[in-house]
Amino acid sequence: MSTEIVPTAQDLADIVGQVWSSYLDTEGTDPLIPIEESPSTDIVASVSITGGWSGHVVVSCSDAAAKQAAAAFLMMDATEVSADDVTDVLGELANIVGGNVKSMLPASSMVSLPQVVNVSGGSVRWPACVQICELAGVWREEPVSIAMWQKTDLADGNG
Repeated sequence: MSTEIVPTAQDLADIVGQVWSSYLDTEGTDPLIPIEESPSTDIVASVSITGGWSGHVVVSCSDAAAKQAAAAFLMMDATEVSADDVTDVLGELANIVGGNVKSMLPASSMVSLPQVVNVSGGSVRWPACVQICELAGVWREEPVSIAMWQKTDLADGNG
């Protein structure tokens, strides 16, 4: 595993800024406003990156932010958004951010299909990984977090 190339918090912020303006804030009126501490969230979408670098890109947010993101992404009214729309859009956002992160990593790196989990009142863990950076924020008055976790031990097969 090559750990020489590690995306930074600034790299993640640049990627998220581009994704946000392209898909969720196309008119520039609803930016993601950074905050200092990790927010409590309900929905978690992630993709794993393996190969030349191993870790996860994780997008998490409140139920309300997930529904608003689906509406913005699909260009529809929030009242029309289904649970499947939320799952599809959050998975796609994780996939887009993950793909952009992958482009910075060794060519042998691969991105998994996204996984989306409703964790209301709970949490998700990434064993044998450490969080290397996070962009925590508020969007439309709802909590959002985009984080990167790097695998620390490949011997146990977890992650």
